[in-house]
Amino acid sequence: MRRLIAFAPLIIAVVFGGFFFWGLNPDRDPNEIPSVLISQPAPEFSLEKVEGLDTPGFSRADFGDLDRPVIVNVFASWCVPCRAEHTVLTKFVEQDGARLFGINYKDKPKDAVKWLEELGNPYERIGSDIDGRAGIEWGISGVPETFIVREDGTVLYRYVGPVVGEEPEKRFRLALIEAGAIQVGE
Repeated sequence: MRRLIAFAPLIIAVVFGGFFFWGLNPDRDPNEIPSVLISQPAPEFSLEKVEGLDTPGFSRADFGDLDRPVIVNVFASWCVPCRAEHTVLTKFVEQDGARLFGINYKDKPKDAVKWLEELGNPYERIGSDIDGRAGIEWGISGVPETFIVREDGTVLYRYVGPVVGEEPEKRFRLALIEAGAIQVGE
């Protein structure tokens, strides 16, 4: 027993060192973070519209009226990567015919309105999650995070971080096609 106690600091150092080197691995993809929501119903939530916008709010019940899967994007005006991603999401809506719903996360309504007036508003629905509760229910680790949700409310796909750059855009577009949210060649 004393021998084990004597080697305990070494064992602890090796374990922590292993986690450290695993975290530094350049091939590790943060989008591989598992989500308990995949293949599960989207969480129950009901969010009022963003004050100052004409776009309606967003709740779990809205998935019942869909004709095809939708993109659910969690964003905020204070999020710099969200600004970069906005152009890509707008392109999916305008060029590919995707449907886009949003959760405005921990944002001041006036800032969200100003941001959407400046960049354009491609969202069909936007729920205001000022206290962050819906974000917790969705299991987000930060913004932006983007999901693809089937017509019946089942979460099909989760993308952590901004959908920006050739490889992330290609991966997300493929997920949209596989989900039936957009058609090939649209």
